[in-house]
Amino acid sequence: MSRWTRPAADAGLAALVGILVGIAMSVATEPALGTRPPDAIAYGLAAVIGGVLLVRRRSPLGVLLVTAACLLLYYRLEYPGITPAVPLAVALYTAASRGLLVWSLGIAALFVVLGLTVRPLHLGEPILPVLTDMAAQAGLLLAVVLLGETLRGRRVRLAEADERLALVEAGQEREAARRAAEERLRIAGEIHDVLSHTITGITIQAALADEVLDNRPADARTALRAIRTAAGEATAELRAALGLLRTDDGEPPPRVPAPGLGQVGELTGQARSAGLEATVIVRGEARRLPPAVDLAAFRVVQESVTNTIRHANARTVRITLAYEPDALEVEVVDDGRPREERGRRGDEHPEAGVTPGYGLSGMGERASSLGGTLTAAPLPGGGFSVLVRMPTGDPA
Repeated sequence: MSRWTRPAADAGLAALVGILVGIAMSVATEPALGTRPPDAIAYGLAAVIGGVLLVRRRSPLGVLLVTAACLLLYYRLEYPGITPAVPLAVALYTAASRGLLVWSLGIAALFVVLGLTVRPLHLGEPILPVLTDMAAQAGLLLAVVLLGETLRGRRVRLAEADERLALVEAGQEREAARRAAEERLRIAGEIHDVLSHTITGITIQAALADEVLDNRPADARTALRAIRTAAGEATAELRAALGLLRTDDGEPPPRVPAPGLGQVGELTGQARSAGLEATVIVRGEARRLPPAVDLAAFRVVQESVTNTIRHANARTVRITLAYEPDALEVEVVDDGRPREERGRRGDEHPEAGVTPGYGLSGMGERASSLGGTLTAAPLPGGGFSVLVRMPTGDPA
């Protein structure tokens, strides 16, 4: 109901109740002596009983008390008796529907008790007709109160249902935002891994091409081809990662094969191009891994080799892939100079500083997201070790 129709409805209801109370007063008959016919005061009380309903939504208890007081005053002035249900019904219903059940029952009980005591004792009416009449009026008053209470309970249940629905929707929005944030972090990690590794390789190959361009142009061309190949592969991976951000709902992202341990040979080749002696050791029987584990293991090796090239000043790097029945263990070890001999070159590699940066934290997040663990620490005699262990499930 709108803000315009609600006052109009209240005004119509107030007028109707006032008219009905006035009619009840005009047709009432009283067998006892001493009563006086309704006059201006009586009809004025009827007007007050109806008019006070205009504010029943703002002050339901006040309306109920004023209505009861007017009715009591009407009886006290010894006008012909009328049933209390007509003047009290709307006020009782409104109060009960606003949660004032005790007040509503109390006012209704007050008039029932007064009818059961005053009519036989003061007016001399026979007790049996009085009991019958007051039982009917009590039932009517109780029905009005229960109707208001039922409406209030229904309104409360609807409000609770709306609140639960709002909480569910808010939870869904938070979950969607959390998943979106996780996806953004995952994409950021992919972009970081691709760019860090590719730029390092391009830098090394570019430096090599610059050194041999005059004396060994064939080697320079080889380095430039390696740069072109690395840039092309990085472009494809970046396009796939960024495509996830640009893809509209329902539109499939560009399909680019995710890298895996099958490409570790390319990493060792790039490490050798940078002047490192790179070896790969496989323990156990190599097998097909879950895609997420395969990708995470490759990224760990890629990030570790990149950090070794950029920061470790090492001569060798050893990559160990241990296939266990239900887990994969990957270890990357270099022989870089001891920590105390190096300057602080950044935070990508803990050997170059005390706080791990995006590289190590990204590797740790990849491992933990798959239920694995990552350990990264300098070696006592020099060098650095990165060890990650991830469950792969039953190979069967």
